[in-house]
Amino acid sequence: MAGSGSSSGSNSPCASCKLLRRRCIQECVFAPYFPPEDPHKFAIVHKVFGASNVSKMLQELPAQQRADAVSSLVYEANARMRDPVYGCVGAISYLQQQVSQLQMQLALAKAEILCVQMQHGGHATAAPSPPASQQHQHQMNGEAYGSLLVQNTLMNSTAVHQQQQMLGSLGSAGNTGMMLQEACLKKESLWA
Repeated sequence: MAGSGSSSGSNSPCASCKLLRRRCIQECVFAPYFPPEDPHKFAIVHKVFGASNVSKMLQELPAQQRADAVSSLVYEANARMRDPVYGCVGAISYLQQQVSQLQMQLALAKAEILCVQMQHGGHATAAPSPPASQQHQHQMNGEAYGSLLVQNTLMNSTAVHQQQQMLGSLGSAGNTGMMLQEACLKKESLWA
């Protein structure tokens, strides 16, 4: 991450000094992190945070943490340019929404696997059927699992809905509703 040095070793000033049209001194705080070959990197950070704020931040940090700080500033500035309202938070919320949806799909898949295992477990063997008390217990366990599945689906659906409201995108709300409806129908049809 540490780029070219200041202008004393070479004729070219760092990207920040070039953009700000000032002389690049040997102790320039920007020179190691904003090389002259990548002027866009500093330009975007300067546009979002301002050169004096970035300079203050870098000077307050120990030298070993500055490269990570510059990397973070560049990432945050790029995110803010792509999404001026939410910035990094928009990207994080989008990823959290995807995780919630995948967790819901995983719960549904696990429920389907359990249902298939329970159906095949009772029909595939020619062994005598278990006593009525065990069948009743098995049915109650299935109903309890189905109830937990619906509760989990409802909680995930609520979390996804809140995130969608925050981002203002309602594109996948129909998919969530359909998955919730399918979970309820599967619970009714398979556990009854």
